[in-house]
Amino acid sequence: MPIDDLARSDVVTASPETPVTDLAVTMAEENVGSVVITNGDTPVGIVTDRDLTVRTLADGADPTAQTASDVMSSDLCTAERDAGFYAATSSMAEHGVRRLPVCENETLVGIITSDDLMELLADEQQ
Repeated sequence: MPIDDLARSDVVTASPETPVTDLAVTMAEENVGSVVITNGDTPVGIVTDRDLTVRTLADGADPTAQTASDVMSSDLCTAERDAGFYAATSSMAEHGVRRLPVCENETLVGIITSDDLMELLADEQQ
């Protein structure tokens, strides 16, 4: 099964210049745990709720002085939209990530999360 069948197309995105405080508000408003950071339609990083905690609060940094580029994970792991379920889960496990942006020719088209995969597995068990 291609992950494109499982991925959500309504990805929450922001630019690298977005203030960290705006990212936190967006996550709360959209009820998501991450924001994919893009340059145009190309993903260049991701900021998770954990990144905000560890790279801002735990470091004692001033969140009003930081932007997405200051706290994002830039070694972004992505998958092509025609990748299979096994390839996606293997990649997530290998890289220790819970969110996998889905691309087509380097353009962001969706995202799949470990929660999405768990839901699929639960449905399959029933």
